[in-house]
Amino acid sequence: MLIETVNWEPGRDFSRERILADPALAHYVLSWPRQEEHGAVAIATDGRPAGACWLRFFTAEDPSYGFVAPDVPELAIGVVRQHRGKGVGRALLREVAEQARDRGTTRISLSVERANVARQLYVKEGFVTVDSGPDSDVMVKNLARG
Repeated sequence: MLIETVNWEPGRDFSRERILADPALAHYVLSWPRQEEHGAVAIATDGRPAGACWLRFFTAEDPSYGFVAPDVPELAIGVVRQHRGKGVGRALLREVAEQARDRGTTRISLSVERANVARQLYVKEGFVTVDSGPDSDVMVKNLARG
């Protein structure tokens, strides 16, 4: 699903090999899962994965695009193109956020390119921008109940 995550933009077609050769992208899946990491997979009616969402912890020495702090896992999400816009991403995001909350995580982060239509979903789901780059934003969702 990391391929779907990277290739969110129509016309972008990074290969698995290209993604895994880029350390900034590959570390989202290498040695998955490490302790305290978790996620969810959506299965389509044909039995194939429609999408996946996972949380990964990073360090200041090996930060991710959406790194905020070592105790704030970053959310990655990918939905297969033909299943986008049908609520799969929202369901995955909510499931993983609830898993994180149940495990005592108080915040989750993500990085999203501003042109990505999924950014609207993140805002609707309570993510707020905490940092910005030239083309992308780092967003955080507070998971505290109440």
